[in-house]
This record gives sequence, C-alpha cells and structure tokens, in this order.
Amino acid sequence: MRKLWLLIFAVAAYYGWQHVNRVTVSAESAPAGYQMTVLEPYGGVFRVLGRKNYNTGTEAQFSPMDLALGWDKMADPQVYQHVKISQNNRWYYWQVDQFPIPRHEIETQSANTHIIPATVAVAKQLDRVKEGDLIRLKGELVEIKGEDGWSWRSSLSRDDTGQGACEVMRVTQVDWLES
Repeated sequence: MRKLWLLIFAVAAYYGWQHVNRVTVSAESAPAGYQMTVLEPYGGVFRVLGRKNYNTGTEAQFSPMDLALGWDKMADPQVYQHVKISQNNRWYYWQVDQFPIPRHEIETQSANTHIIPATVAVAKQLDRVKEGDLIRLKGELVEIKGEDGWSWRSSLSRDDTGQGACEVMRVTQVDWLES
C-alpha cells in the first residue's frame, strides 16, 4: 500500500510540475515550433465573472485558463449579479432575464480573456483567482504562431464582439483589490 501511495504522489508531483512549467512562456521562450509576438501592453482593473481551466489542446500549452472579465459597469455587483455567465471551449457566454444595463454595454464591458502566465510565480497567483474577485492585471496582448500554420491572435479592441474578440493576454502581474 505504501508503494501505491508513493507512486500516486510521484505521478501527481510530476504532472503538477509539468503543468506549472509548461504554461509559463515569454516571447523569447515559447515552445519549440511556436513564436510569440507582443502586440501591445494591456492591463486594467477587472471583476472576475467566470473562470474555466483547460489542459488539452494547442492553446492549453500556453494558456491554462480563461477568465471572463468585466470592467466599468460590468464590474459592479449590482449589475453583473443579473447576468448569467458560462464558459466552454474557450468561449464566454452570457444570458439575462432582463437587461440590467443596455446589451451593448454588457458586450463591450466584458470579455473572455485567454490567460498566459509570464512566470511560475504569476502562475501560482493566477491559480488563486476566483469568480467575484476584483483584480488588477498587467501584461501584454500577444499573437502566437506555429510552424504548422496554427495561430492565436489577441483582439486589440474592447468594442468588438463574437469570434476573434477575445484577448490573449500574457500576464506579468496580478493584484487583488478585493475578493
């Protein structure tokens, strides 16, 4: 029985280490066959409306999680509590019974953000982020291209919606303003 527990511990430790280390990339240290380009600095104060972790797919090599983030009116609990949030397959969905603010404001004051931790320390901080937290994120929006033609490019606008409107953000700093 002791050998079984040691084996379980060893496997868990290995995969835990792999997870933390494989998702910390910089523009200079992207995995072989991929190139990351910084598009522009990005950051702000955001309310975490939802969180979804990922561990499969090409995107998961870079981004272990998506955060549905709200700002301005969508960071206000009196507003976002009336918006049902869900995330699946790297998409963010919202639904309301009655609009607490105009539809356009919900669409342009919230976004699904694909999160790329810049360092192991940032990855550990991001693991603690949960729905409802008010956080400040600093980093940059990026584009990742693979030698095989695969690419993932961040939106550069907060006013767009639909496919391609998500931010791909390499996070260099996380600060909690409230949780």
